[in-house]
Order: sequence, then C-alpha cells, then structure tokens
Amino acid sequence: MEFTLKENKAIGEKYYCLKHKSGLSVYVFPKEMGTSYAAFATKFGSVDCRFKTDGREVVLPDGVAHFLEHKMFENSDGRDTFELYAKTGASANAYTSNNRTVYLFSAADNIYESLEILLGFVTDPYFTKETIAKEQGIIGQEIKMYDDNPDWQLYFGMLEGLYVNNPVKIDIAGTVETIAQITPDTLFDAYNTFYDLDNMTLVVCGRVTPEEVERVCDKVLQYKKAPEIERIYPNEPKGVNKEIVTRKMPVSMPMFSVGIKDNTCPMTGKELGKKRAAYGILMDLMFSKSAPFYTRLMDEGLIDSGFSFAYEGHETFGYAELSGNSDRPEKVFEEIKKEVAYYKENGLDRDAFERIKRANFAHLLRMFNSTDDIANEMVSALFDGLDILDYPEICAGVTFEDVTKLLHENFCEFTLSEIHPLQ
Repeated sequence: MEFTLKENKAIGEKYYCLKHKSGLSVYVFPKEMGTSYAAFATKFGSVDCRFKTDGREVVLPDGVAHFLEHKMFENSDGRDTFELYAKTGASANAYTSNNRTVYLFSAADNIYESLEILLGFVTDPYFTKETIAKEQGIIGQEIKMYDDNPDWQLYFGMLEGLYVNNPVKIDIAGTVETIAQITPDTLFDAYNTFYDLDNMTLVVCGRVTPEEVERVCDKVLQYKKAPEIERIYPNEPKGVNKEIVTRKMPVSMPMFSVGIKDNTCPMTGKELGKKRAAYGILMDLMFSKSAPFYTRLMDEGLIDSGFSFAYEGHETFGYAELSGNSDRPEKVFEEIKKEVAYYKENGLDRDAFERIKRANFAHLLRMFNSTDDIANEMVSALFDGLDILDYPEICAGVTFEDVTKLLHENFCEFTLSEIHPLQ
C-alpha cells in the first residue's frame, strides 16, 4: 500500500499517512530535529466504561483503562520492556486520559529498533491473576496518594460539581474498591475490544521515513478482524450537579477551581476545532494577564500569580476551568460570574480580539517546533476527527461574531470547587 501525502504549504509542514494492511492508521511526520518521537495510541480512556461488542453489553469497573496501561508493559517471556528500551537508548512512557491511552518513546538514535519494541509489547498482552493482584496493590497505593493530593482533589471536585452523569467526573485511576474487581477476563474484554488495530493510531515524528516505518509495521503487526464497538454514554442534562464543592485538606491557603460547563457537545471535526480556537481567544480576552479582570483582582489581593485558565473539549464533554489560590474563593467565584455578565451586557473589545487572535495563531505555529508536541497533539486531534495541518486555517477562520456567540451560549453554568486548610 502507498502512503498519502498531506501538506500545508503555507506553514511548510507535511506528513504521510497509510492505512496499514493490519488495520492500523499510520502517520509519519518527518522533522529534522535531534529527537524523534513515537506515539502508539488507542481510542480508549476512562469514559469508555460501558459498551457493546458483538451484541454483548459490557460494563467495566472504573479505572480499567489506566490499569490496563500499567499491565501492558509486562511480557509473557519475563522480559522487562524498559530494559529493552534502555538497550536502544530510548526514553519510554505511557499515559491514560479521559478518551485515549497512549504508549510513547523519544530517542535520538535507533528509532526503528525502539519502534519495533513499542509495537511489539502493546500488541502482546499478558495477564495472570498473580500479576493483577500485585498491580492492584501498586495502583491502590497510587490512588491513595492522589486522594491526598490537593490539586487532584480540587480538579475532580470541579468535575463533580459540573457533571451529573458524564463519566469524565470519575477519577481516571478508579478507586481501591473498583480496581479490586478487575480480573484477567476484565482486562481481556477491554483489550480485545479497544486494542484492535482498527481502533488505534501510530504517529512517528522526527528523522524517519514512511518506508522504514512501514517496514517495521510489516514485521510486527498482523491483521485481525475488528470487533464492532458501540460505546454507551449516559445522557448529561443541562445544569451543574453542584454549585459549590468544598473540601478541607492540609494546605497553607485556600485553593479554587471554577468550572464552566460546555453544553454544545457532542461535536467533532473542524466544528470542534473551531470551538477550541474560539474558547482560547475568549478566555484570553476576559482573563489573561493583560485583561482588566486579572489586574483588578491582583490589586485587591484576591488572586496571585498562580492564577490560570484553560479549555478542555472533546467529543463527549467540554469545560472551561479557572484556578488558583485565594483567601476568598467564593468572592473570586462571584467576580468571575460578574465579569462574564459584564461582557455579555457591554460586548467584547474587537481590537483586543484581533490582537489575541494573532498571538494565538503564532503560539499554534510554535507547536511544530517540537516532535513530542506534534505527535501528542496529532493523536488527540485524530481521535476527535481533526487534522493538525488544518489548525492554522481553522484558527484563522474564527470571527469576532463566533466568539461573541460562544460567550452568550456557553458561559452560563458555573461551579466552584474549593479546598480550605484544616484549621
């Protein structure tokens, strides 16, 4: 099979794509940089806990996607995957998010040898009752550690406040009780469904050629008939679950996270990409360090330099988050809502919109200076029906009217997660 070239001549970037005979979607992004990077990903994350496959409905315990990620590094022949990488000089890792699991490595040399290791261990599952029991203890300790992490608890408190039913509010690692339910059959159910190569993507970025990447795929990967997957997600009503979620933990000063629910899901492809770009501009307009809000609250001592904000949006969920430290979290919460109401009544600054749009466009282009940024963003985009080479055009297409509409339609439902000191 032949690779297809996708090119954006305006920014001087290109990649090659191939639907490999095994069913895997392969993307090769040549970049003459010191470090090459590969990401082998499956569209399986913490929200994919209920599905139908071959007519059978399966409900997974919370935390299976994350647990499976940990288990995949074990091999049936007893070899340690990280020791294999050490021989090639590669640095390897993996992560699980709400909607994907990604196995990755970065390396300066021996790229194809490392790629063979990556494809090999991810396509060769090995689970036993004994190794699962051992991992339950390890991940159980990890969960308890996050239970004591104020930043983690603040974040999931915000999601708990925003969402009534959406599983995005559930901790990616699950709980000690839910992972105790995991058996080899549980993991094989998840693996055989979501680790099918038709549900996976490989992105290799750096000093590589399409032909050599295909050669490694030919050597390691085999075709297997793909199962049918029907993902089942609960209906999420409008409105927040809780307006305020309060916890007490051993922190030196109160912390806050304000969530703003995005009710325009589901959304995919360029429509989703445009919304992300519009959110970026709008959040900068209202809350960046150059905005009146930031200066005013800093002068009043309500926030400090740790104040930050972001938008997270995918096919089945989306939210804006503003977080930081404050002696008066509920006062900050009210000020954020007042600021949104002010702009709804008085309108946004068109000149500031144009300035921020140009700055965000320049920031977007800087992504192409990093092989790991390219690969990880490409995986995320592909699973959302997007193409990163379309990003510049999408960003450039956002209008002042788009951002104004977003403000009025999506900045309506707020929640506050706050953590106060024990004393």
